[in-house]
Amino acid sequence: MSGIRRALLSVSNKAGIVGLARELQDMGVEIISTGGTEAKLREEGIGVTPISSVTGFPEMLGGRVKTLHPHIHAALLARRDDPQHMREMEEMGIGLIDLVVVNLYPFAETVARPETTLEEAVEQIDIGGVTLIRAAAKNFANVAVVTNPKRYSALLLEMRRNGGDVSLETRRALAAEAFRHTANYDAAIYAYLSRAFEEFPDTLNMVFKKKADLRYGENPHQKAALYQEIGAPSTSLVFAEQLHGRELSFNNVLDLDAAWALVKEFELPAAVIIKHNNPCGVALADKLAAAYQRAYRCDPVSAFGSVIAFNRPVDEETAMQVNETFVEAVIAPAFPESSRRILEGKEDIRLLQLPLERETYSFLKDVKRVEGGLLVQDYDRGEEVWQEMLCVGDRMPDDGQWEELMFAWKVTKHVRSNAIVITKERTTVGIGTGQMSRVDATKVALMKAGDKAKGAVLASDAFFPFPDSIVLAAEAGVEAFIQPGGSMRDEEIFAEVKKRGLVMVLTGRRHFRH
Repeated sequence: MSGIRRALLSVSNKAGIVGLARELQDMGVEIISTGGTEAKLREEGIGVTPISSVTGFPEMLGGRVKTLHPHIHAALLARRDDPQHMREMEEMGIGLIDLVVVNLYPFAETVARPETTLEEAVEQIDIGGVTLIRAAAKNFANVAVVTNPKRYSALLLEMRRNGGDVSLETRRALAAEAFRHTANYDAAIYAYLSRAFEEFPDTLNMVFKKKADLRYGENPHQKAALYQEIGAPSTSLVFAEQLHGRELSFNNVLDLDAAWALVKEFELPAAVIIKHNNPCGVALADKLAAAYQRAYRCDPVSAFGSVIAFNRPVDEETAMQVNETFVEAVIAPAFPESSRRILEGKEDIRLLQLPLERETYSFLKDVKRVEGGLLVQDYDRGEEVWQEMLCVGDRMPDDGQWEELMFAWKVTKHVRSNAIVITKERTTVGIGTGQMSRVDATKVALMKAGDKAKGAVLASDAFFPFPDSIVLAAEAGVEAFIQPGGSMRDEEIFAEVKKRGLVMVLTGRRHFRH
């Protein structure tokens, strides 16, 4: 290769393309272009050779066919060191193309929008662009290919320093980046189209794009970054906009994810306080500030240095209450200017804004890393209705107890197992989490609840293996229980419930969270 003399520019993302084209033109490079890119460059006074002048064929099928032509692909694939190739090019009157600048239709961004239809997604599958990239990248010995606008400046700098040429090392690096680009693009299309057909395919293709470097990992000596799954809905946590505060850490993101997943469970104004990936306070109320106060009172000590989620825009009253203690981060659908000013009075607090969408997305999978592989499962989602649950014992829950039991059950799903949650007036009063035995989790929850256990309800994420937890809770004043059932000693447990005149509801579904 002895300098870039002819370049093909065809981009969906037009950031920086005018500056690049102008610099190339100043270096004497002929610019070939297509469609919207051609129009953009002409508007800026840059001389452009339309693709149809090269192919002798008009763009057709609404732009679906533009560059798929031998005069383009021979120009890219011809080996300059092969005399036969050069003779054929001369005989056919085909000029060489030395540089391809292409980026692809925004497929991932399109399918991230929940309202995107299948037809809209299909129209964002790029054919000509991918083919151009692959052809140029295959022939990197002779052709430079650029798919990332961030590379424009470095490309131009090297060309200026080297008389219009770029090194083989640079072309090879650009080719590798180009193949990564097309591989990720194809994987995103496959992931989208296969959702309804291959729930757990033989080969798992998941594509992630780096979103941000994090302050550190679980500990300060560990490096970490946050990656966005290509095709994830735009209401996913990774799309949250950080409005204030220093950069996030690994643990901040985990806690924000846990808080956001739980607060989305509720339709009434809700506040969720998370510490070490577990809720330490959850409450519902008619007003957001009241919900926060109730959640905070569940465990004020643990709330120090916590992460908080709200399912409503944060008003001034709530903001002032949050500011009364040290908080790592707050996430909510919105922060009106007045409340944002209050919260930004604390330099270190992180504020994240994300539209709240209670719809579930069944195609996303829960992935956990193990050494040498991945565990993949469905997320634990879906509404459970009280009409499908079974009551045991001689007492039926009244309307108030049903409401309380369902609130406690939703919270329990988001607590690390073994999980015991005690609630009263749609507020957690005691949470036992992560214990190796269920009775120990019950003891922790009762210790946290204290006198508030009287008249409360208790939820367990899995069955009670023995009646001991029921006895302890009943003696503390708990009146109603909700649990999956299914223990070998269920009859003993039911007998204890009947003997004490308690309420017990069986859900038939377990909610372990490891």
